[in-house]
Amino acid sequence: MAENRVRVEENQKPKGKGFFGFLSSKVKFGQDWDGGFPVKYLPKVAFVVLLGVLYVWNSHYAEKGTREIDKLEDEVEDLRADVTTLEADYMFSSKQSEVAKSVESLGLKESKEPPTKIIVEDDEY
Repeated sequence: MAENRVRVEENQKPKGKGFFGFLSSKVKFGQDWDGGFPVKYLPKVAFVVLLGVLYVWNSHYAEKGTREIDKLEDEVEDLRADVTTLEADYMFSSKQSEVAKSVESLGLKESKEPPTKIIVEDDEY
């Protein structure tokens, strides 16, 4: 039996140049690159540009986070001051003399006698 072989046409051209081939045919930089654009360095340059873009994006993201943290710290400080003020008002209004003043309008009076102790014998229940 005969062996299977792949036919290869010698004059077959590639279908397209691709991105880098297109770029080297369109960009001309003078006599320094008479042979064409050095495409072999383009992936490395693209990688460095990508890293630069990521670095700038990360810096902006970090600054945005810092600004948000500062804003939230100011808000927490304001809320802390409000809580302290409300707590002090509550403590003042819950004093016995202040409660007595506020219930006077309802007709309630403060007892001047101390409370009496109720004693329950063991055999009552």
